[in-house]
Amino acid sequence: MTDTPPRSQNPTGAAAEAGGPTGEAADSERLAALGYRQELRRSLGILGNISMGFAVVSPVVGLYAVAQVGLSIYGGAWVWALPICLLGQMLVVCVYSELASQWPLAGGAYQWSRRLAGPTFAWLSGWMWQFAVMFANTTVAYLASPWFFALFGATPTPTQLVLVSVAFMVVCTLVNAYGITMLRWFVSLGIAAEAVASVGVGLALLLFYRQHGFGLLTDTLNAPATTGTSGIASFLAVIAVGGWAFIGFDACVSTAEETKDAARQVPRAMRYSLLGVGAVVILNAVSVALAHPDPAAVVAGKDLDPVTTAVTTGLGSWSDKPFVVVVLISFTACLMASQGGAARGLYSLARDGVFPFSRQVRKVNRHKAPIGGLVAATLVSCAALPLGLRSAAMGSLITFGTAATFLPFFLLTVVALTARLRGSWQPAGEVTYGRWGTLLNVLAALWTGLEVVNICWPRTILAPPGAPWYQVWAALLGVGLVTLAGVGYLLVRRPQRLMRGPAPERQDTDELAPAVI
Repeated sequence: MTDTPPRSQNPTGAAAEAGGPTGEAADSERLAALGYRQELRRSLGILGNISMGFAVVSPVVGLYAVAQVGLSIYGGAWVWALPICLLGQMLVVCVYSELASQWPLAGGAYQWSRRLAGPTFAWLSGWMWQFAVMFANTTVAYLASPWFFALFGATPTPTQLVLVSVAFMVVCTLVNAYGITMLRWFVSLGIAAEAVASVGVGLALLLFYRQHGFGLLTDTLNAPATTGTSGIASFLAVIAVGGWAFIGFDACVSTAEETKDAARQVPRAMRYSLLGVGAVVILNAVSVALAHPDPAAVVAGKDLDPVTTAVTTGLGSWSDKPFVVVVLISFTACLMASQGGAARGLYSLARDGVFPFSRQVRKVNRHKAPIGGLVAATLVSCAALPLGLRSAAMGSLITFGTAATFLPFFLLTVVALTARLRGSWQPAGEVTYGRWGTLLNVLAALWTGLEVVNICWPRTILAPPGAPWYQVWAALLGVGLVTLAGVGYLLVRRPQRLMRGPAPERQDTDELAPAVI
């Protein structure tokens, strides 16, 4: 690159100039150059930021979400969808890295879109992303609750599942309320247990308890014919589901304003967390398929929990309770980190005064945690939990969450590509890919666009037998409803008029500064 972008697009501001401040002062000055004051506690290093991304992407949570579906509709060959999804998401990480290094701000999708495409598009992007994350938290909490009862060998009622899910939400909110340091310790402890157990169990199953040859990994076990679809259609459905296992890396961006040297470390954290989780997910997917005593039973719908079956069959019944504990810890760490990311996204919108009840949502407590965002995110997530009283409705929420997450990925990659081609954005942060950046951006836009269509495509094979029509169309309906709600709020309240620009002189506006309680 030969041209230097204007100061309003330069992420480094004065901190990048020769002789500028270093360390925490440089981070604060960079934030000030982007129009905000340092309100959150900047205490995360590279490992702490990686832990946030690793916890949300979570190999255990991701594998549980996709293994049963993958095996049932494409047999042992389903595992080949995972490298494709991982490669596609790495393309998105490349685009996110250039953006995060130039504008290291919480609420990345909203903040970046505002600088690349304008306030209206930015607000809609932020709205979609926030609700995708908050409803994903609903799903994680609900899916975690059965494991609590499994510790005691109890069979819960739907009401009990919902109540325990609320309890999970409240506990995670309390931990988040004590600030980023407390969150980091809990999440790091959780992912340490998860990583050791995941890698250890995966290697043990693969090396010592394998019951099938590697040929199973190319065998569909006649699953497409069983479900009444073609092989290509089944594989596309697996790719649609497989994308769920690799969608949490942007949690690293959510804590950008609490990460030291964020412009350089956040892109690294996204890359390392996604690659680390990807390796573990693929290892365990292969291990479960090869160690499962009867994969054909999964295709026939006789085994709805192939992961647990493979583990307990291989390691023995003694591993049942310890495995449940590991899974429960994984879900809790995932929920805790994802809830923290949702709160910081709301904080980013609210401090600009563009989210409903912004004055309350933008509040920061004495632990420098975004308490307003935490409460708002928890209330929205809990409000959707009664859907768990009907399993079909909860399945719809899962499908919607995947689609709503990929849609902001797609929109952001398209906006970034458009800005590149117009010449209005030239990456100028710590991470740039030079002439390769445009090609990577094109591929990322193609991948995310195809995945949005793929996920939203109505398929009966991804819904339980006899599921109502709205679950089959859940992704498209859910995205449409949230988009309509956002457009309605946009037309009535016109929040885009309140967005302040990135100019440094606006940083001390008292009316928009977060309140501290």
